[in-house]
This record gives sequence, structure tokens and C-alpha cells, in this order.
Amino acid sequence: MSSILQVDNLVKHFNGVQAVNGVSFSIERGSCFGLLGPNGAGKTTTVEMLEGIITPTRGDIRYKGEPTGVAFRTEAGIMFQETALQEFIRVGEILELFSRFYPRTRPIDELIERCALGEFLDRDVRRLSGGQRQRLLLAIALINDPQIVFLDEPTTGLDPQARRNFWQLVNDIKREQKTLILTTHYMEEAYELCDEIIIMDHGKIIAQGSPRALLKEHFDHSVICLPAGEVPESLDSDSRMRLHRANGQVEILSDNITASIELLIAREVPLTHLQIRSRTLEDLFLELTGRELRS
Repeated sequence: MSSILQVDNLVKHFNGVQAVNGVSFSIERGSCFGLLGPNGAGKTTTVEMLEGIITPTRGDIRYKGEPTGVAFRTEAGIMFQETALQEFIRVGEILELFSRFYPRTRPIDELIERCALGEFLDRDVRRLSGGQRQRLLLAIALINDPQIVFLDEPTTGLDPQARRNFWQLVNDIKREQKTLILTTHYMEEAYELCDEIIIMDHGKIIAQGSPRALLKEHFDHSVICLPAGEVPESLDSDSRMRLHRANGQVEILSDNITASIELLIAREVPLTHLQIRSRTLEDLFLELTGRELRS
């Protein structure tokens, strides 16, 4: 695949604060590219520079090898995390309104079917559920038949069923060879949808690659999970155990599950509630960015 968007040494200052510090990457055509990071990491500022909402202090952004301009604005679709829609307007009317903003659009009937909007075309946008509203915002982002689509925290506030339904819509768009740029705080979402991710912190990229490749690179062990009340605190100082206590749970990092379980049995730890899992993208995120609360 060829690169559709190239970013070189992107820098952004706000009142003496360096929000983004020399970020470089390229996004392949037809891929889903994820930007992850804790609050204040610089990912939102980076995305807003890509979208053309704010101007970089330094650095280059190129779309199809050229500086972003009219072609980019015509061929990009953006689904913002929060969008203020016109009040007292129905779903069908707002789709018609947005379709008139572009010289080239997808058929509205096709978008209605794709985003499952048919049952509430006559409904006031103020009366939509969270999932219905997100599907409408996605349809608006797709209305100009974009080549590159920005999805900013698209499933925030959705219940698990609505979130997974939205993932299916995203995968359908990917099959059309559209390029997607996703920001999300849901690590499972990034793992399921993204071909490549970057993790940012303090304005810099601290990890980049496919989710599976990054997990393989950073971890070679599994996690044993037990209720904290069933694991004696004397195990905390056992050099054979690498464990972490949090939220009423104990997580034991193990590169030899059999040996770890044998040690737990020898210490008479009950195994009724034992769970074993592979390392996840959330584990990687916490390991790279820390566990302290960010404002």
C-alpha cells in the first residue's frame, strides 16, 4: 500500500507549552490508523492539525504527496467527538442539508441503509439515542464520499451493543478501501479496528506498530488473576512472584503458568476464582504511560 498522509516533524506550541514535539509518521491508503494516549499526551492536538483545524508551529503534513489544501478538504470526512447539530430539524433533513455542502456526494439512500437510519428519518435529532446519533454523525462524515475519514472518540458513551454495532460499520467502511484515522480511549476498540497504532505521551510517539506486533515485542508472559483477599500479602515480597494489587484484584505476571500455579498451591492459595489471560493493549498502554491519574 502507498501512503495517503505523511507527517514530518510536527510541532505545536500553545502559550509556551509544547503540546506536540516532533511527531512523524505515515498512514497507508486503505488502513485504519489509531492514535492513543493519556489525557494531555498531544494526540488531540495532532489530529486537529491533521484535520486542518489548527495550524502547526512547525512541520509538514502532506496528503497524497502534496500540501493539504482544497483536494484534502474535498476528500476528507470528519466525525467529531461532539457535534452541535441544528435544533428542530429531522434526520432526513439534516442529511439533505449536509449533502448540499459538497460538489460530489454519496447517494443519501445508500448512507441511510449503510448506517441503519431508515427507521427514524422523520425524528427530530434531539430525540435520538446515543447510538442513533453516532450513526447519523458517521453518515454526515461519509456524505462527501471521502477518501480519508477521521473518527474522534466515536463510541464514547455507547453501551457495549451499540459500540460493537458501530465497529461493524467501521469495518464495512474499511472494506471500501477508505483510510480511517481513529482516536479512542477504548483499548479493545483499537485492537479490533486498527491496522497500526501510535501511542503518544508528553507530545511524543513512544510506541508504533500493529497492535499484535507491539504486544509480541513488549510481552512474553501471561497474567494470572485472583481476588486480592485470597492472596496473602506475604507473597508480595516473594522474588518468584511478580504481582500487582489494584481494585480488589491481584495480577501475577507469569512466564511459566504451571510453575506459578504450583507455587500458589504450595502457599495454600484457593484457585476457585483463578483466571488466566494473555496480555492486552491496555496492559501495554499502562506499562508505557504509567498508572497515575491524568487531568
